[in-house]
Amino acid sequence: MMRRRSLPAALMALTTGMAGASRAAPDDMEQARIERLLRYVEAQKRATFVRNGKAYSGREAALFLRAKYAKMGEHVTTAAQFIEQIASRSSTTGEPYLVRLADGRTVAAAKALRDELARMDRAH
Repeated sequence: MMRRRSLPAALMALTTGMAGASRAAPDDMEQARIERLLRYVEAQKRATFVRNGKAYSGREAALFLRAKYAKMGEHVTTAAQFIEQIASRSSTTGEPYLVRLADGRTVAAAKALRDELARMDRAH
């Protein structure tokens, strides 16, 4: 005996299945570039990462960015998109993320990460 699903249940099943199937994913090369950026952030011992006015260590910033990427990175397929969509600004307040360098200068996290990505690309 065949059971009929209600229209809302059928639509929910269809859209849930489609959402999983349509999730974009970076190719192996781009995933490696994103991972190198995250390791770079994590390795910063003399810089402070500022998010919504609060300072964090490189380790804390990398943990946060990994979690944000896992939660909100469904459309990220390149390292450049990772920088722009995940690592540049707060999705809650819109405030840009900052990096306070050891010499006291403060730069936008997006610029620091774009510069590091360019350096990594030249090295490879």
